[in-house]
Amino acid sequence: MRILHCLRAPVGGLFRHVRDLAAAQSAAGHEVGIVCDALAADPLTEARLAALAPDLALGVRRVAIHRSLAIADIGGFAAVRDHARALDAGVLHGHGAKGGAFARLAARSLRRQGRQLASFYTPHGGSLNFGRTSIEGRIYMGLERYLAQFTDGLIFESDFARRVYAGQVGPVGAAVRVIPNGLHPHEFADHAPAADAADLLFIGELRPVKGVDTLLRAIAVARDRRPVSAVIVGAGPDRQMLENLNRELGLDARVRFAGAKPVAEAMQLARAMVVPSRAESLPYVVLEAAAAGMPLITTGVGGIPEIVAGTDTPLLPPDDAGALANAILAHLETPDLSRNRAARLQAAVATRFTVARMTADVLAFYAERRQSLAAVA
Repeated sequence: MRILHCLRAPVGGLFRHVRDLAAAQSAAGHEVGIVCDALAADPLTEARLAALAPDLALGVRRVAIHRSLAIADIGGFAAVRDHARALDAGVLHGHGAKGGAFARLAARSLRRQGRQLASFYTPHGGSLNFGRTSIEGRIYMGLERYLAQFTDGLIFESDFARRVYAGQVGPVGAAVRVIPNGLHPHEFADHAPAADAADLLFIGELRPVKGVDTLLRAIAVARDRRPVSAVIVGAGPDRQMLENLNRELGLDARVRFAGAKPVAEAMQLARAMVVPSRAESLPYVVLEAAAAGMPLITTGVGGIPEIVAGTDTPLLPPDDAGALANAILAHLETPDLSRNRAARLQAAVATRFTVARMTADVLAFYAERRQSLAAVA
């Protein structure tokens, strides 16, 4: 198959998913390409795209794709459509709200020109993070319902995401699969923190949904019983606000903002992972911490309960600095219990979340839908 993945910003868990899937599809003998935003251009992103390029027979194409709805989206859609036509793509797979919109609109336009191709969409949260009663939510859900008619297959990385989509968008005619994210075999290696590692590590985009402000307030609460150190790894629009909050709480000496780093490097900086998110789908950072046997302190939002299902990993409510502070203190005061719990989670994740399984299931779904479309034609 000639497969083109379309996404907006090549950052975070969504990009990790696309990188893994694209590379594995290429290794399985398919011709694969990526089209993504040209506006996100930090050194780590560029390095990751450069490392992926040798695996992509159809290359990497950069176009301007804005986060919010904009007049410029017309040009972005046209660029994706023209690129897919030039490549003679047989599968267009959109990821996230913008990537999903551009891929499906491009597929619709190309089919009107007589091209045979199938369109797939993985929301990765995206527009589903907007409440359906807000003005933005009503607009985005209306767009999702409109685009659903041009979708041949919907792929959700968690059953939570599938339920949210069904509840907010409603029933659609597209075929649906739940295919969880996966990890590589080398990621199932025991965590080895540096000698001077901090107590806690956060990895993710610095924006409200990730709950870093709740983490900072929890650390401030916990210091009444014992000092807690943390490293915040990531970049995003809230960095300055969070650094200001860190100073206001008097945590400058205990909490360090380290910028964006590769996950493997970042995990050496601390002894436990903390995920204080307000919303998630199926976050890679939880899978990565679990695979490494790294003690995990996390909220129970989104698809996180699906990752820890069948284990004794506790889950916390979001936006509760007191509960998070108590969990942090419990981990620090009973480290052996935390490590044993992490080992049990590691064993459970190893049986269910692999890149090989994810890729095989996605490719099988592509083939099934393409065969069905060919039969109708």
